[in-house]
Amino acid sequence: MRTQLELMRVGGFRRRKPRLLSVVVPVYNVADYVADSLDSILHQPLREVCALEVVVVDDGSTDGSAEIVKGIAAKDPRVTLISQPNSGVSIARHTGIEATTGDLLTFVDPDDILPRDAWSSMVKTLRRTGSDFVVGSAERVTLVNGEERRYVTPLMRRNHTRTRLRCRIEDAPLMLADVFVWNKIFRRSFWTDNDITFPERTRYQDQVALTQAFLAARNFDILTDVVYDWRVRSDLSSATQKRAQIANLLERITTKRQTVDLVAGSGSSKLMRTLRTEILPIDMWEHFRASVNPTTEDPDRYWSLLRGAVLEFWYDAGVPFEETTVPRGQRLMAWLVSQDRRDDLAALIETIDERGPAKGIEAFAAAEDLPVGL
Repeated sequence: MRTQLELMRVGGFRRRKPRLLSVVVPVYNVADYVADSLDSILHQPLREVCALEVVVVDDGSTDGSAEIVKGIAAKDPRVTLISQPNSGVSIARHTGIEATTGDLLTFVDPDDILPRDAWSSMVKTLRRTGSDFVVGSAERVTLVNGEERRYVTPLMRRNHTRTRLRCRIEDAPLMLADVFVWNKIFRRSFWTDNDITFPERTRYQDQVALTQAFLAARNFDILTDVVYDWRVRSDLSSATQKRAQIANLLERITTKRQTVDLVAGSGSSKLMRTLRTEILPIDMWEHFRASVNPTTEDPDRYWSLLRGAVLEFWYDAGVPFEETTVPRGQRLMAWLVSQDRRDDLAALIETIDERGPAKGIEAFAAAEDLPVGL
């Protein structure tokens, strides 16, 4: 039950508009995208806040990105440009957070754009509920033969089927899968008081920071509104398109390990079970495929690292990958990794690619004595 002081604080927040919404935009070599991204930010209607500040941190760009932002800032005083030597997106975001002054805090990646009215319903909800932060849905946007295609990932769809207010993470454990910083608005005081941090020099820094946020929150709000357009770049430069690199795999393992440690610290067996069966396995299939791809960097080491991670996060932890909720083919791939059967994994993937998932998996399974769950 909330104290009278907490109720007064919530009531006070609801009676007035937040003074300022701060937006942090880390920039590194995105000259082809950053102007459109900032334009979508600066044209947001400010129905629920008094003002907007946009803190852009250029992280040592070499392609003219800083000059583009400088030109925009010269025309719009709401934009502040901070330049620093290349240090990685985590440090760039921390630099931006330290420079913000708003009541509320949000983030935008400079190769993405915002829908026409991304924030009004989010801020209005925070004023109503007094929650620590609010989460909206997002659409992935791709260009196929010049045609824009949009879709919502299955987990994003599951998490945003209905509006849920004043949630705790125990009430909505699958929200731990929402490892994106940009579809949320936080009270800045919540972020700083809980010392939420992005791990440095890793592609997957959001997962750790967002796990911290969900675990620390007294409550948060979940909306059905699409509040972010997540653009999938075609130049193969985004982190999610570099699975075959040793560094990528190591960073994935490290952030999963940090996430497990955070959830273990909560003492919740419910959250840990959800983490191991529904969240940690989500992206592993890309690494299973990479492990038998002939172009993968240092394939023997890659295989050893991947197998060690599969054993550590699932089998050694007492939750065999067969008990996860990912599709059957992915569970079968993980089992083959755990059994150190690299050639069989390659054969399975080849069969799936030739015959399709259903027929390929059945053809492989027919010749195997598979454990329960496969």
